[in-house]
Amino acid sequence: MAKFSWEGKTRTGKVQKGVMEAPNENAVMNHLRSQGVMPSSVKAAGSGLNMEINISFMQPKVTTKDIVIFTRQFSTMIDAGLPLVQCLDILSRQQDNKTFRKVLTEIKESVESGSTFADALKKHPKIFDDLFVNLVAAGEIGGILDTILNRLAAYIEKAMKLKKQVKSAMTYPTTIIGVAFMVISVILVFVIPQFQSMFEDFGGTLPMPTQVVINISDFIQGYILHIIVGTVLFVVGYKRFYASKRGREILDDLYLKAPVFGELIRKVSVAKFTRTLGTMISSGVPILDGLDIVAKTAGNKTVEKAIYRVRQSISEGKTIAEPLEKSGVFPPMVCQMIAVGEQAGALDTMLNKIADFYDDEVDDAVANLTAMMEPLLMAFLGVTVGGLVIAMYLPIFKLAGSV
Repeated sequence: MAKFSWEGKTRTGKVQKGVMEAPNENAVMNHLRSQGVMPSSVKAAGSGLNMEINISFMQPKVTTKDIVIFTRQFSTMIDAGLPLVQCLDILSRQQDNKTFRKVLTEIKESVESGSTFADALKKHPKIFDDLFVNLVAAGEIGGILDTILNRLAAYIEKAMKLKKQVKSAMTYPTTIIGVAFMVISVILVFVIPQFQSMFEDFGGTLPMPTQVVINISDFIQGYILHIIVGTVLFVVGYKRFYASKRGREILDDLYLKAPVFGELIRKVSVAKFTRTLGTMISSGVPILDGLDIVAKTAGNKTVEKAIYRVRQSISEGKTIAEPLEKSGVFPPMVCQMIAVGEQAGALDTMLNKIADFYDDEVDDAVANLTAMMEPLLMAFLGVTVGGLVIAMYLPIFKLAGSV
């Protein structure tokens, strides 16, 4: 048995603390309630050394692929008629990821102690988000947990594919620009000074392009520490500004309006919104709860605000389509298709159709973006690196011509 430190209040309001041995947290809470103590905090107790060693960055991370495989296997086992606890026991034993194995073991123990599967999952928000927990809760209530888990696995797979597409679109230009920056920095800091000392021996007036490059090199060498500190401060300032509520709103709005990339972000947001909401409605989650979860997982404050306006509209007895259209975030075609789905009573089906369409749109946008970026990046590299090389060789050509 493990040791748990607890804190709670008696019926008279007196605060009490203690340490108790029990199989899990639920057993501690149940025992305290039977003693007339309302627990406010129950945590695993351990020696200082153990707590220091068990730090998160030393543990393997639970990946999206781990969750998809678990969900698929769990669904198959439930469909075959195996008891919930037995399924969790089998899946935890065969799990290679130590972190995930520990989480599944804790979930199994919580279910054994009387918790619902959804409540057990809720204790691990870093692995199972609100969407996963709420869909599982709907599946448990409706007696269709295997169906819900299949839908969840399909949803996570498509969301993972969408994320990979966006990453692939961003990786290529970022890599090329990073390499170009490194090459140009090396040339300006280490190569140009060598040429400069050689040109000083030649004497005479240097061509203007060469002099400009040398001036840039002198500036970088003279203020290299200022440039590094300034860059670090800019990155830190950007992160802090983006972490603030107002900063996030401003930047997310700018991202949606950005040329080229803004349209891609918009299509990804539409695909994510429609896929998530469609999955939740078809699984029996109330639409207001579904919209609340979709808004929290939108990933963009402008889109989040638009979804909350939709939620407010529905709570007042209005439609979904009207506030979506007024937001200016969602294309008119999407709003019209959602309006048709509402009128026909097939909103979940329509949302999934829109999501499929925008998944293909994201595919095309990524392919077009990559095709467009390749020649632009090659031209950028040619102009910058080639321009530096030509500028440094101009005095040599001039000297050779005079000889």
